[in-house]
Amino acid sequence: MIQAMLTPVAVAAAALASPQAAIEAEMAASAAGWNAGSPERFMAVYADDAVYASGKELARGKAAIASRYAKSFADGANSRGRLAFQPVAWRTISNVHMLLVARWSLTPAAGEAQGGLTTLLFERRKEGWRIIADHSS
Repeated sequence: MIQAMLTPVAVAAAALASPQAAIEAEMAASAAGWNAGSPERFMAVYADDAVYASGKELARGKAAIASRYAKSFADGANSRGRLAFQPVAWRTISNVHMLLVARWSLTPAAGEAQGGLTTLLFERRKEGWRIIADHSS
């Protein structure tokens, strides 16, 4: 389960490891940002030119994706619950592209947990592995 809180040093160290370990570290940092109520930390894993698809919705660019998630963040917290990811399948596309299929779960303080699947296409960039395409259901 990807949910640990990682420091920038831990994320940098993971980048020297396998692509899967580096991506899992990026996803853990993103989930930690969500859980801390920090949209900036949550969105750090997305490339500026990323695309996001869910249902009938398509968002183009990190700013549009962040705008979509903005309603989840209020008063320094996240209103939808604690986020966690669990990798289900990996596919190496090239030496700079990796595909991750993961289960996501949101566990609210009260009420029923939600979950689904996400397919994330990562690209290795100078700042690390970044999501360039996200399809979540």
